Amino acid sequence: MVSALVIPLLLLAPAIWNGYPLLQYDTGGYLARWYEGYLVPSRSTVFGIYLHYGESSYFWINLGVQALATLWILQLVLRVVDMARPARLAAISLVLILTTALPWLASMLLTDIFAGLSVLSLFVLVLHGDKISTSEKWLLFVFTAFAGATHSATLAVLLGLCCAGWIVRPWLRGRIAVSGLLQGSLTIVVGAAMLLAANFALSGQLAWTPGGYGVAFGRMMQDGIVASYLRAHCPEQKLKLCPYRDRLPATADDFLWGNSMFNTLGRFEGLDDEMGFIVLHSLAEYPAWQAEAAIVATAQQLTEVATGEGTNGWIPHTYGIIERYLPAQTGRMRAAHQQHWDINFKMINRIHVPVALASMLAMVAILAAGIARRRLDDLTLLAATVSLALLGNAFVCGVISGPHDRYGARMVWIATLVALIAAFRNFADRPGTSQDSFPL
Repeated sequence: MVSALVIPLLLLAPAIWNGYPLLQYDTGGYLARWYEGYLVPSRSTVFGIYLHYGESSYFWINLGVQALATLWILQLVLRVVDMARPARLAAISLVLILTTALPWLASMLLTDIFAGLSVLSLFVLVLHGDKISTSEKWLLFVFTAFAGATHSATLAVLLGLCCAGWIVRPWLRGRIAVSGLLQGSLTIVVGAAMLLAANFALSGQLAWTPGGYGVAFGRMMQDGIVASYLRAHCPEQKLKLCPYRDRLPATADDFLWGNSMFNTLGRFEGLDDEMGFIVLHSLAEYPAWQAEAAIVATAQQLTEVATGEGTNGWIPHTYGIIERYLPAQTGRMRAAHQQHWDINFKMINRIHVPVALASMLAMVAILAAGIARRRLDDLTLLAATVSLALLGNAFVCGVISGPHDRYGARMVWIATLVALIAAFRNFADRPGTSQDSFPL
């Protein structure tokens, strides 16, 4: 009972200290979806509606949902791996709060908290549905579908995990039930339908959230592939970017979000078709270069795990959206510590980054040990699920968007969870150790 009260408060400690929910550069794009009535790249209308219903509480309802969902899913994971003791839940939660990005994710108005939680919820739903009640299955199903609908990268990771499950099931019939895989796979379908329905309700368009080609184009431009394509094919193809082929920005962020020719040529609306054309033709023309760039980007993304990217005092678009559509919150938002640059992520990451990297190494060791012993117990399956999720996340985000710390930090804390479960299990298995000897 104490844990149920204290852990959510600790998860929201950054926001409580801040005096307002933490914001990120992308937050404004999600907030605006309810008001603007049109689709913009990479901004889920499902998450925008979710934020809208928390506006009257200054978004503390949203943060409460995020903290309680985190606590609920953590205890479900511990229950299905036979570690469901309040003391262990409290101890593991406390370590995660002190050493990972988890409380910063839970305290922020962004989709990132749902990335890691959805992997854990899918793990429980697919592999351990027999250990939870029917009502819990329904709640997990809805939560996983919703989480997938909040971000295309999250949906892609969940889809990859389900595909992997179907591939290995012939060798793991005793551990992966068809019913569980069907339920997990249906969450992808429902999440996609949820997003299409929200897009139609808010914009009148039965369409996927736009921007996929543009984001991939930015990564290819950053790798030099776009410049090579333009030099090889201009001017016979009459592309809008031809006059700028020798002046492309050095990074995707500078091109898409800076003051570049992207703005001059009409941003996504003016360039989306051309960017899609270049992306598809570059894939066909430079397959070896694309493959090498994908491997490098995936590897780099796995190591970029620092907390706090984009969470600072310079987020003018988000400020503008709040001031325009929620003027009553402007004073409180402006008075928050974040807006005064009072958050020192450099100090925080002296702990978070080493813990994240060490956790991934420990998780791989746990998985390797389980495979070597041919012991596919619950911990080994959890390590395998999280390993695939981290690899899939690194591939999807690194290859399409380019490596960013934010994409790694939002997922890597689940590797720390796996390492903690292994450590607690090993300690509890020692002769003479009490099963309830962990302090609250």
